[in-house]
Amino acid sequence: MNSKRTPEISTVIIVNKSSQLSKTLQIKTRHISRLKYYVYGVLALIITLAGSVIYLRSQNQEQEAEKNKLLAQITKLKGEIPPPVTLQQNPNSAQSYIQSIEGKLQSINSYLKKRGLKGFSTKAVGGSTEAPKLSDKETYSLYDEYLNRLVRTVAFIPMGYPRISSITSVFGYRSDPFDMAHAEFHPGIDFKGNKGDDAKCTANGKVVFAGRYGGYGNCVRIAHSNNFETLYGHLSKITVKVGQEVTVGEKIGKIGSTGRSTGNHLHYEIRKNGKPINPRSFLTLNN
Repeated sequence: MNSKRTPEISTVIIVNKSSQLSKTLQIKTRHISRLKYYVYGVLALIITLAGSVIYLRSQNQEQEAEKNKLLAQITKLKGEIPPPVTLQQNPNSAQSYIQSIEGKLQSINSYLKKRGLKGFSTKAVGGSTEAPKLSDKETYSLYDEYLNRLVRTVAFIPMGYPRISSITSVFGYRSDPFDMAHAEFHPGIDFKGNKGDDAKCTANGKVVFAGRYGGYGNCVRIAHSNNFETLYGHLSKITVKVGQEVTVGEKIGKIGSTGRSTGNHLHYEIRKNGKPINPRSFLTLNN
């Protein structure tokens, strides 16, 4: 007959010098022999977490600047258009200004295409070779109107962050947080947050839904131009109403953990023609 082997036990004596009292603690010997490995593991975890915090902090500082880069560039373009009197006095400078604007518009198109967005056509802005030649004043008027349309369009395309914080879950398939043995499709991005933190919209638009929405809990959906829609889920409080017009950066609710959620966070989705697309492509200008 085989008998069960009794685990080896070691006794650790803890001495308190001030009270001259001591305590004993019994620990399995194998744990003591592995103590240094436990220490190395804990140190590695601390170093990894510290590195992640430093990286995310630096990323967050850059992201705020990147969010406004495109609109700032467009504003700068509009400011560079000289008054008509200058064009009449110096026609040569007019052409150089037009060429400069065209180059910068191409840069803006490049930014948009990298984000998965359709670029803006500039072929008809200054007239074609077949059309009658336009005066400098007429050309500048067309560019000014075009830039105004561009600003309005960009304002209604979801860009940037609904909350500046670290990302806790990304778009795509992942383990089901309620059943780790199964996978589920996550149609958005989760941002870390505390209950009551502000959630802000990422583009101008109109609130089309505000209330309980299945597993999303308290949810806000906002319709934008070009068939875009953004969704903000698991809110603890909703601060907008259906039909309300909202602008970029406006608070639409407070972060919470309502619906199918394991803790306080903000679930954020971008939908195109009703289908979820990866929001990461719209977070910065450099994707």
